Amino acid sequence: MMSIGRFLLILPQIATSHIIHITTMKNIFLYPLIAICSLMLLASCDDEETYGEKKEKERDAISSFISSEGISVIDENRFNEQGQTTNLDNNEFVYLEKSGVYMQIERKGAGSMLEENKQVNLLCRYTEYNIMEGAMQSRNDYSARDYDKMTVTRTGASYTASFASGIMYNTYGASVPSGWLVPLQYVKVGRQTSESEGIAKVRIIVPHTQGQAYAMSSVYPCFYTITYQRER
Repeated sequence: MMSIGRFLLILPQIATSHIIHITTMKNIFLYPLIAICSLMLLASCDDEETYGEKKEKERDAISSFISSEGISVIDENRFNEQGQTTNLDNNEFVYLEKSGVYMQIERKGAGSMLEENKQVNLLCRYTEYNIMEGAMQSRNDYSARDYDKMTVTRTGASYTASFASGIMYNTYGASVPSGWLVPLQYVKVGRQTSESEGIAKVRIIVPHTQGQAYAMSSVYPCFYTITYQRER
C-alpha cells in the first residue's frame, strides 16, 4: 500500500497529467471545428458577388435586352445630326455617354422647354420594367387620372427634382432617379393645346447608377416609358 507521503509527492504529477490529457482532448475537437468554420467562411465569401461582377451582369442584361427588343443604338453625333430625334421606324435609341442612359424620344411634346431657375411641377405617367428580372416592377398608367407629381428646377444644364406624390413616391421615396431627368434636356414640358399635339413621351434604359434606390443598392437596370406634362 502506498504511503500518504508518497501519494502527496506524486499528486501534482497526476494532476498535471490529467490537465494535459483534458487539454489534448479539447484540441482534438477544437481544431476540426475551427477548420470547418474557416471553410464555411471562405465558401460564403466565394458565393458573394463583388460589385464589379454585379456591374458586369448588368451590362450583359442591357445588351441582351437591346438585342431581344431589336433596338438600334445610335451615338450622340448621329442624334444631333438628326435634330436630336430618334427614328421610331428603326427603333432607334441614342446612347448618352455621360449618364449611361439609352433614350428614345417618341414625342417631343407640346409647349416649351423647361425654364431656367423656375420651379415647375410635372405630372408623369410611367411603366417600370426590371431588365434583370424580366418583369414589370411598378407603373401608374392605368388611367388618365393616375400620375406621379414631381417638382423640378433647372439651373443651366443641371436639374434637381423630388417626388411629391404618386406610385414612385410611395415605393421609393421623394428622390427622383437621375435617369428620369435626362430627357428633360431634349423634350418640351407644356400642356396640349389641340388634339393634334401630344405631351412629351420617352423610353429610356436606365443603369443602376441613374436609377431609383432599390436599383442602386441591388445593381440592376430598368426600362421606363414616361410621359411629362406641366401641371396647370
